Amino acid sequence: MMIHQTITQMRELRLAGMVDALELQLGQTSVQALSFEDRLGMLVDAEVSARETKRLTKLLKDAKLKESAACIENIDFDPARALDRSLISTLATCHWAEVGQHIIITGATGAGKSWLASAFGNQLCRRGMSVRHFRLSRLIEELSIAKGDGSLARFRAQLARASVIILDDWLMAPLDANSAREILELVDDRTGKNSLILTSQHPVAEWHDRIGEPTGADALLGRILHSAHRVDI
Repeated sequence: MMIHQTITQMRELRLAGMVDALELQLGQTSVQALSFEDRLGMLVDAEVSARETKRLTKLLKDAKLKESAACIENIDFDPARALDRSLISTLATCHWAEVGQHIIITGATGAGKSWLASAFGNQLCRRGMSVRHFRLSRLIEELSIAKGDGSLARFRAQLARASVIILDDWLMAPLDANSAREILELVDDRTGKNSLILTSQHPVAEWHDRIGEPTGADALLGRILHSAHRVDI
């Protein structure tokens, strides 16, 4: 039958969403009574929805968020957490990432910093932006490995393509001069173009002293702090 040939060709064209919707239509007499234009519109909507779902699934997989189930809608605004609801709502629009700004989330251990960073990461993926999550110590380790095996340029290029990089446990351990230079290069690649989300149990006022080389600390923090939104839990 002609319909089977059509479905085969649609599969070859990778129109899986349309195929699934068409097969459903073929079994629903109420849908078959609709006009050709209405049925075609339903098929196109199904394909668009399927592609958006597939893209979101890939973005979330690549992001490797620490808290994969975290989302903006489930943020706990208990008064004890002192979260600024208006600020969170503004940040949820993701405009800050579109203009290359950053988010700094600070608070005590167990306050939910990583969860909130993951919620922002989830929201970014839903807006079609690419996200990568790292613990700062792990990122420094991966940069060192890449430098040793000759893949540093490729790894840096991969990082540069991410719309937003989440760096968890920022400055949990003091940053030596060599590591500070590596992270400064990462931040330089993103300045004015792409964004960062940093989570730290140390207040911003302590950051300079936790970076081993004062000049490098000035350069690194200067690039981050002047365009960062601060969320304290």
